[in-house]
Amino acid sequence: MKANIGDKIRKVRELKGFTQDFMAGKLEMSQRAYSKIENNDIKLDWGRIEDISKILEIEPTDLVSFDDSLVFNNCVQSGKFQVFNNNFPDELKKSYEDRIAHLEQEVLFMRGLLAKS
Repeated sequence: MKANIGDKIRKVRELKGFTQDFMAGKLEMSQRAYSKIENNDIKLDWGRIEDISKILEIEPTDLVSFDDSLVFNNCVQSGKFQVFNNNFPDELKKSYEDRIAHLEQEVLFMRGLLAKS
């Protein structure tokens, strides 16, 4: 069964650790109206998908084509141990590596600010 855009938005939002209230605030709408997006009660135009993608820090095309099986089913059971398959696309790996590097720089910057105070 194919997931629709609302389901994909919800899954990416949850992976990012964002709440519906956070997303609604960024989109300047009520949490109830935002909930309708994730429940597929509202048909989204490309502009709104771009707005949501920007908040989720993901390319709109990646959001639309998001496949949660790459995240949630990326492992196989082997006896009592879980063996992870490293079959993420190279572009996705690079994206995560870039994000990690950026966050590490942010942490160092914030530590520097704290040390000065």
